[in-house]
Amino acid sequence: MSGIKLISTGSALPRQEVTNFDLEKKVDTSDEWIATRTGIRSRHYCSGDESHLGLCMAAARQAIQRAGVSPADIGVCLVATLTQDTMTPSAACVLQKELGLAEDTVCFDLNAACAGFVYGLHTAECLLAASPRRYGLVIGCEVLSRITDFTDRSTCVLFGDGAGAVVVEWGADYPSICAVMGSRGNREVLYIPGVNTGSASYIHMDGKEVFRFAVEVLPRCTHEVAEKAGVPLEAIDRFVFHQANQRILDHAVRKLKLDPARCAGNIARTGNTSAASVPILLDELVTTGQLASGQKALCAGFGGGLTWAGCLLQLA
Repeated sequence: MSGIKLISTGSALPRQEVTNFDLEKKVDTSDEWIATRTGIRSRHYCSGDESHLGLCMAAARQAIQRAGVSPADIGVCLVATLTQDTMTPSAACVLQKELGLAEDTVCFDLNAACAGFVYGLHTAECLLAASPRRYGLVIGCEVLSRITDFTDRSTCVLFGDGAGAVVVEWGADYPSICAVMGSRGNREVLYIPGVNTGSASYIHMDGKEVFRFAVEVLPRCTHEVAEKAGVPLEAIDRFVFHQANQRILDHAVRKLKLDPARCAGNIARTGNTSAASVPILLDELVTTGQLASGQKALCAGFGGGLTWAGCLLQLA
């Protein structure tokens, strides 16, 4: 058996914090309406010279520095995103140059929406097994404020910008992360028009259908990961769920009969950051000592596609 372990984390949020009260000034909404329906109080937006690449760089450099590894030690660099600065080159390819990674480092972007970071972890696990270098860099980064329709009061209050990064290490004797992934093709429930459609590239979402999908698939995915790993839910230290909506998370925690203390979240301060959500929360848990060496975190994401993914990640 072989697999990866979590070595270090990093994250970056834009300077500008946008509260619900700020949104009240330009959208027909209120702090009370947003908070009771989503659990969100504030989020961060890129402004001025801030960019997707800048967020990726800040989070990646932090994770690499904390790992105590050299860029030359990294064999895989993956960016989970749907809002990169350019369609090509990929954000990961630009990072190869900016971070000083070797030219034979496998670098590409991956789009599985809010499940993308977990997809990236499993992809890195597979690629590192064939790499001459045992460390991988996996980043989730989004600048959703730039594809948010601020005339749509039901969606514009949800999303924020940010990046999270991890350095993982592959080992022949490390346990597999036991990833579970799935997709259910749907072009109506949650989508963003492409560059050739002639439509504005804003997020479109049927909130009720997304809720039905999420409360079905998140508990099921969680059980499947635990069963695949042969670990009971009671033995897992932390559950790191995509921060989509607090009501979705509360429903899943009740259905799974989990202790809410093991399911800490940050949606109140970050909003929904799609592919960046899970790694930003992972970084928060690690840096605050809520996830320590040797402990296990079950990570799960779900979103557009429709997609879902989960895995069991151990901190080295």
